[in-house]
Amino acid sequence: MTRIAATKPPVPRLALAACLAASLAVSALADAKTLRWAGRGDPQTMDPYSQNENLTNNVNALVYDTLVMRDRDLKLIPGLATSWEQVNATTWRFKLRPGVRFHDGAPLTADDVVFSYQRAAEDTSQIRAYSKAAGKPRKVDDLTVEFVTDGPNPIELEHIANIYIMNKAWCEKNKATKPLDFKNKEEMITARNANGTGAFTLKSREPDVKTHLVKNPAWWGWKDKRFDGNVDEVIYTPITNDGTRLAALVAGNVDLINDPAPQDVPRLQQTPGVRVIEGFEQRIVFIGMDQGRDELLYSSVKGKNPFKDKRVRAALYHAVDVDAIHKATMRGLSKPSGAMTPSPVQTTAEIEKRFAHDPALSKKLLAEAGYPNGFEVQLDCPNNRYVNDEKICQALAAMWTKIGVNTRLVTMPRAQYFPKLEKLDTSLYMLGWGGASTDAIFTLQPVLSTFSGKGDGDYNYGRYTDPKFDAIVGEVKVEMNAEKRLALIRRALEIQRSEIYHLPLHRQVIPWAARSNVEIPHRADNQVWPVWAKMK
Repeated sequence: MTRIAATKPPVPRLALAACLAASLAVSALADAKTLRWAGRGDPQTMDPYSQNENLTNNVNALVYDTLVMRDRDLKLIPGLATSWEQVNATTWRFKLRPGVRFHDGAPLTADDVVFSYQRAAEDTSQIRAYSKAAGKPRKVDDLTVEFVTDGPNPIELEHIANIYIMNKAWCEKNKATKPLDFKNKEEMITARNANGTGAFTLKSREPDVKTHLVKNPAWWGWKDKRFDGNVDEVIYTPITNDGTRLAALVAGNVDLINDPAPQDVPRLQQTPGVRVIEGFEQRIVFIGMDQGRDELLYSSVKGKNPFKDKRVRAALYHAVDVDAIHKATMRGLSKPSGAMTPSPVQTTAEIEKRFAHDPALSKKLLAEAGYPNGFEVQLDCPNNRYVNDEKICQALAAMWTKIGVNTRLVTMPRAQYFPKLEKLDTSLYMLGWGGASTDAIFTLQPVLSTFSGKGDGDYNYGRYTDPKFDAIVGEVKVEMNAEKRLALIRRALEIQRSEIYHLPLHRQVIPWAARSNVEIPHRADNQVWPVWAKMK
C-alpha cells in the first residue's frame, strides 16, 4: 500500500513576513544589552536644574543633551552645537545641530535653547550661576543662538557644558516653566518625567526603587563613531547598604557599582567574574560652619557664635587626624588636602599643605577664644552621598569631642540632607564639591563666595562674607590672560586657607566594580556614561 504524504497549503507572503518579523523581534530582545547599575543613593529629581548633585546630574545627562559636552577624558567636544565662535569680547555664537528631535518628536530649535537658559537662571535653579555666567541668550535664527555676557568670560564653554536643553513647548504645556523647588517638596511633572534629546529616554522613574532608561535610536550621537557603546537599556537601582550592594554584584544581579565601600575593594579584586576599574574623582570633601548667625542653632553656646572666631575654626582643623581617616576609614582611597578645590591642577604645594594635627594646640586655641571647657555642637552629615560619609563624620565627632567640643552627630539620607542645608538649618555640616571641570571658578563662585542671591555663594551654607575674597573672584571671572588669572585663583585660595572658612578633608578616590563582561571608561567626574559601555 502506497502512502501519499499530505501536503500543506502554501503560506501567504504576509504571514511569512509576520513570522519573520516576530522572529527578528525575539532575536533582538534576546540580544538586548541591559546595564544594571546600582549605587548608594538615588537621583533626587528628573528636573535637570533643580538639584546640582552628581548622581542626579549623571542620570539627567543620559536623557538631556548640552550644547557642548565632554568626551570620555572630559575634554570639551560638540554636542547639540556643531560649532561656535567668539564674535567679540562679550558675544558667543553657536550653530545648532540640524535634524535633532526631542523624545516626543518635537524638533530642536533656538527657541528651546533660549528658554532652557532662562529657566536655568531662575531662583529655584541650583545651576543658575552657570547659566548667568554663560550670558543672556538670543535667537538669531532657528539654528543659531548668541550669548551676550556681562564681561569677558575666559571659560564660556565650560559654563555652556553645564546647561541641559529642555523643550519649551513641553514645559509650557505641563506648567513646568520654572525648576522644581526641591527643598520645599514641590510636586511637578519634571520630578518623574523627562523629555530630552539625549541618548536614552526615561521609561519609568520610581524614587528610591528604580529608574529605567531605554536607548533612543534616533539620538544624533549614535552616528558618531566616538560613541561606540552597545547598551540598549539602563536600570539604576539604589541599594543603600554597602554589603547588600556588593553581594548583588558578586551574585550577578547587578552589572556595575560606581561607589564600592573602600573596605570591599580588596575582596572585589579577588572575586571571580568581577573586575575593579581603577580611578579617582575630582571632588573635595570638607566641613562647613555657620559663621553668619549671631547664635548657632545647635550649640550650648548662647548669645554668640563660636565659629565667627578664627581660633575656634583653627581648633577644629588642628584636631582632625586626616591620616587616620585616610588609613582606617578610607582604607587608603583618599587624597588628603588642605585646598578647597576638587582638582589640584590650579593649586600650589603650599595651598595643598594641611595644617598639622595638634590636639594640644586645639585646646589652647579654644581657651584663648574663651572656651577653656569647650562647648557642645551638632554635626550634620549625609549617610548615602559620599564615600564612607557617616563613618568619616563619626571619626570627626570623636576627634572634636576629645578636645572639648562635644559633638552630637546627626545623619540622614541625601534626599532629606540637602534640603536641610538649603534652608541653612545647620551649624556644622559635611559637603563635597566636584565635577568635570578642573577650573577653580566652579568652586570659588558657587561655594566660597559671599551669598548674593544671584548665583554667587549659593552653596556657602556657612554664610560668611569676605569682600577682599569676593573682589578677587570678580577679577577671576573676567580675566582673559591665563597667567594673571591663575595668580588670582591662587590668591583667592590662599585667603580661603588662611581664614579657615572651611575645613578641607580629602579628595575622593573611587574605583568602580563591574562584572567581567562589562567595559566602561571611568571618568574623573565619577559619572557613568553607557554611550561608551560595551557588554559581551
